[in-house]
Amino acid sequence: MAKTQLSTKHVLGIKYLNKRDIQLIFDTADNFKEVINRPIKKVPSLRDVTIANLFFENSTRTKLSFELAEKRLSADVINFSASSSSVKKGETLLDTVNNILSMKVDMVVIRHPSPGAPAFLANHIDANIVNAGDGTHEHPTQALLDAYSMREELGDLKGKKIVICGDILHSRVALSNIFCLKKLGAKVKVCGPPTLIPKHIDSLGIDVEYDIRKALEWCDVANILRIQLERQELKYFPSLREYAKFFGVNRNLLDSLDTETIIMHPGPINRGVEITSDVADSDQSIILQQVENGVAIRMAILYLLANRR
Repeated sequence: MAKTQLSTKHVLGIKYLNKRDIQLIFDTADNFKEVINRPIKKVPSLRDVTIANLFFENSTRTKLSFELAEKRLSADVINFSASSSSVKKGETLLDTVNNILSMKVDMVVIRHPSPGAPAFLANHIDANIVNAGDGTHEHPTQALLDAYSMREELGDLKGKKIVICGDILHSRVALSNIFCLKKLGAKVKVCGPPTLIPKHIDSLGIDVEYDIRKALEWCDVANILRIQLERQELKYFPSLREYAKFFGVNRNLLDSLDTETIIMHPGPINRGVEITSDVADSDQSIILQQVENGVAIRMAILYLLANRR
């Protein structure tokens, strides 16, 4: 019998999903991508489901993407922002969520600065939890939409060469991408300044490259990450100008390569730092496809989790 349910009732991180879960999410997203390209982009799949979006960190893309996915599925949506809530008055995370759940919420999408916050909630409340990013830990829906976008361009990712460039140390996107791509059989490298590469990252079964040119010559896809200055309490490199000189991806660098690398970026982009505008907006870039695929992937996850209720 075909597998039609996820193996878990939450999406807390890629490490808790298996390859069949990932494939099921992709297959379901294929159907929803067709839906969101119709003249009428809405289906009644989650008409009786109430979803709370709890964002304890600032977010534009992820929050809008989840909200649009929920409304495309006809769910009732509650949006919560920590900046205008009782959290500012000292209320705990659990109290905040329990108050929201008392309003009969079925699912919670949470972004939180503390690693492990979504898993903590999953152990304490009776609702489906989706991790929309927890500190520097994981960002599973971003990794799934990235891998889905790569699959659209390359087909089966087994054996494909993917390099993740930039601020690996502070990036939850990097960790989730590594877990996801490894489960799909891709070959993965990371590239960046030594100060922004975590110690013992080779224990994840990936290679490290410190030369951006060599990394781009090797790969089929380069996923360029933002320098996360807001998470950097120390100075990890002399200046943004120097970072751009040695690790930035620009048009001259790409034109000098023998291969035509697919360029990705999870956003938001620091234009002129990790990537220049003429690369971000070029035919090699699939950044806008990532945004579109994000809605389809999040629709698929919410739909599949609702089936576990």
